[in-house]
Amino acid sequence: MTGSLAARLWIYQAERFPLKKTVPLLAVFSAASITASAVLADRPLPGLGGYLIGFGLALILFFQMRVCDEVKDLDDDRRFRPERPIPRGLVSLRLIASLGLVTVPIALALALSWGAGLVWLLLLVWIWLAAMTVEFGGPAWLKARPVLYLLSHMAIMPLIDLLLTGIEWRPAGSPHPGLWWFIGLSFANGCVLELGRKLWAPVNERDGVETYSRLWGPRRAAMVWLGFVGLAFGLLVGFGAAVGYPRILAVVGFTGLVACFWAGLRYRRNQTTADEQRGDMIAGVWVFMCYAAAGFLPLLLDAV
Repeated sequence: MTGSLAARLWIYQAERFPLKKTVPLLAVFSAASITASAVLADRPLPGLGGYLIGFGLALILFFQMRVCDEVKDLDDDRRFRPERPIPRGLVSLRLIASLGLVTVPIALALALSWGAGLVWLLLLVWIWLAAMTVEFGGPAWLKARPVLYLLSHMAIMPLIDLLLTGIEWRPAGSPHPGLWWFIGLSFANGCVLELGRKLWAPVNERDGVETYSRLWGPRRAAMVWLGFVGLAFGLLVGFGAAVGYPRILAVVGFTGLVACFWAGLRYRRNQTTADEQRGDMIAGVWVFMCYAAAGFLPLLLDAV
């Protein structure tokens, strides 16, 4: 493959880890997690350093998740998705895996710079990520149970959130009990994103590519997706009650809920490529809105 290494890596990130979408979402996710923990416990916000560490850890962990997916899915990509960067020879798996390994000591240094206690939370995330990469030792068994597959893989989201919120609560000793609403929201929103990107139009389904629309049928898969959106809405309102603003967060969340239901029901009815793309986009907007509302709205209201 011709082109400089930097140019090829830039193409790789655009296709497999698009920074223009990933950076804003992770910035809001990490900052909201830290802020929500502080607001719940009525403690002062950490300094800028805490927020930068949180963003750095989030970006590294999500990149490592992409690297692990490349390793886990290599055989399927070669057979069914040869246009992806690694199968078509744009970059090698060895290169991408090496970049993933390089980020390990960087993440450790970031965690240690905030305190040794944060390292244990980071190790917990890595243990789960390693287990996910080997499909918990039973890939065939797990893939035959798609609901369990989804739930087991999305369990990494609350673990990442526990790490990020730990930047705020670790120095205080323990998280506020109400924080579990927020951590539960991370799990539900992980499912919203994962399902949203795998609701495809029937004309776009491909042999060997696992999607929930193919597994359950578009109509049923759309309703499962909307079910997780509803769960996330309930957890957002629950978090609002924990910080004393249930009605305001309910109103903000309801606007996003309406948009998701409009997109989900439209996909369920029409099942076109445009509906597929719209659902994927709105899933990302929903998650962004949830974290922005939960993380920053109570802080602003408290300041008024």
